[in-house]
Amino acid sequence: MRARVFVAVLLAIATALPLAFPWLKTPVLLALSSGLAVLGVIVLVRAGQVSFGHAMYACLAGYTVGFGARHWQLDALLLIGLGTAVAALAGALIGLFMVRYRGIFFGMLNLAFSMVLFSVLAKSGAVTGGTDGLRFDRPTLAGQALDRDGFELALLGLALAAALATGCWVQRYFASVNGQALAAIKTNETRLEYLGISAKRVFWGGYVLSATLCGLGGSFFALTQGLVTPEMGYWVRSGEIVFVAILGGSAHALGAFIGAFVFEFVKLYVAAWLTGSWQLVLGAILLVMVFAAPGGLYSLIAPWLRARKPA
Repeated sequence: MRARVFVAVLLAIATALPLAFPWLKTPVLLALSSGLAVLGVIVLVRAGQVSFGHAMYACLAGYTVGFGARHWQLDALLLIGLGTAVAALAGALIGLFMVRYRGIFFGMLNLAFSMVLFSVLAKSGAVTGGTDGLRFDRPTLAGQALDRDGFELALLGLALAAALATGCWVQRYFASVNGQALAAIKTNETRLEYLGISAKRVFWGGYVLSATLCGLGGSFFALTQGLVTPEMGYWVRSGEIVFVAILGGSAHALGAFIGAFVFEFVKLYVAAWLTGSWQLVLGAILLVMVFAAPGGLYSLIAPWLRARKPA
């Protein structure tokens, strides 16, 4: 019950802030899109694996949105679905190869794939716009041509709904048979095989889910910015996603969004006060979190959320 109330409060705050302060719409949208990508990485962390290249799926989805809006003038709803589907398909194909590896090999191979994508996008200037990226006009949303303010408000509503739906979906997945089997890969993969459950099949399903969530986040990010660049898939962006996953905590889907909001708003305000030094502040915050709360920000509120009223 407390968890539901907490989620309702977070949704109310995320809705009220942009309404009270319109300039906050973009930071909130960026935080939500980042949270969706972080949620994808948390799925892999559940299996004890960390990817240093998962931003490539957000990048693929972003460029799909860019091409769809620029060349085919598709509606924003179709663009979100198409971008997410492309990321899921890429995850399904790459996942067939990645499920064979664990630990540092898994993390670095994901990084290698992402850097190949970055290089291709950066050097294909005639198609992708190169390092300058691909800019596109604001698409219609549900068939309606909206001004910037109306479009951002509608996109914010969609992003909040997507965050709520995917968060609930991921939590149900963690509690399911496949989710429990995914967690067993971290603890004892050999015993999982002895039970007759294919660890590779389970891990492949988790990997595809992870890529899909990153793609969904990348689609919202592209629509918010109206611009996609190869930097979306650069290793630094993948590192940020892992950073936020550590900051927020991987024990619950809420951790992804708590971490994403803290990261975006700390970066926003610290960059305004300490130009060029915001990375130092974020690094210090991460160091404090590692020592004071290794389970992330969610671990600080988890006892209160799980507490029951005395009979």
